[in-house]
Amino acid sequence: MPIDTETIADFVQQVRSAAETRTPLRFRGGGSKDFYGQSFDGQILDTRPLSGVVSYEPSELVVTVGAGTSLAELEALLAAQGQCLPFEPPHFNRNADGVSPATVGGMLAAGLSGPARASAGAVRDFVLGLQIINGRAEHLTFGGQVMKNVAGYDVSRLMNGSMGTLALLTEISLKVLPIAPAEATLVFPCDQAQALSWLHGWGAKPLPLNASCWMEQGGQGRLYLRLRGAQAAVAAACKTLGGERMADAAASEFWLACRDQRLAWFEQRTPTQDLWRLSLPQTAAVLLLPESCSSTLVEWHGGQRWICAEASDAPRLRELAAMAGGHATLFKTALDRPVSAVQRFDTLQPALARIQAGLRREFDPIGIFNPERAYLKS
Repeated sequence: MPIDTETIADFVQQVRSAAETRTPLRFRGGGSKDFYGQSFDGQILDTRPLSGVVSYEPSELVVTVGAGTSLAELEALLAAQGQCLPFEPPHFNRNADGVSPATVGGMLAAGLSGPARASAGAVRDFVLGLQIINGRAEHLTFGGQVMKNVAGYDVSRLMNGSMGTLALLTEISLKVLPIAPAEATLVFPCDQAQALSWLHGWGAKPLPLNASCWMEQGGQGRLYLRLRGAQAAVAAACKTLGGERMADAAASEFWLACRDQRLAWFEQRTPTQDLWRLSLPQTAAVLLLPESCSSTLVEWHGGQRWICAEASDAPRLRELAAMAGGHATLFKTALDRPVSAVQRFDTLQPALARIQAGLRREFDPIGIFNPERAYLKS
């Protein structure tokens, strides 16, 4: 059922009041990604009252939910129908029961995808439509529940990764897909260069590649390769590629841990090290990192690389990413440094900065929505 009109009216009024008094607002669902972004100033506006399943048509592969809906609840609903979110959004900050407070709105606002992103697509590729409240306190609808409704200026995708700086999300329609009938994870001992070489070669062949992860464990590099698809395709690929096949239960836990950054590799970060995310072309070679950097974890067939590094390594990491044709993001700061003490995101080129500033003026003319979330304070 649609979200209660009184709930929407209450949020509209809160935004209107904040705009009138020029009070900064910080949109927050479950808070699972509070570590991500530049600054967390502003009066908290809890989005969890915007929860619930508005509509779900399994035969149409479409689900519409309130932005404050629990991500875990949505995935459980889909799994009961043999369906899923193919981009595997991460679940951070799990509680003692192993449940993350992540919400669907936070998933879209952060724009983060899991291990299958390189083959299945990103969050933005599955957003069909949404409803928002802009900085003028207008409740607007964009897109719909079918792909043909996505025409003109695609505001639905624009909200992906916007970090709540453009609008308050109230309702989101997503395309979902059936769970693959077959899956297998193969493990190959190798160094990073060999792993990248294999992945580049396999990518040119008709193989059901779904996800990959290379990292060092105890001084030994290993490439984990997940295959998904039809039974015959997965079986044939296993025979062709070789490697050691992981037990299904162990493989499932491995990829969940990879998605949620619970692998032992992520735990090796020292209190003085930052966690960096480098987004690069898949064909980028092994990076020559500063000596103080820990080993690299490689995902997305080479397109995403995680690095633990000291604060002094930041300029070099940004330089290496730019030279390779990508960019670097300070994903998590060291434990002994405030979140907003350093620049988290790459500086935009002047043309892109103008476009981004123009979009923010259009959606949030007074500038009260998460005003410093994506920028370093000047």
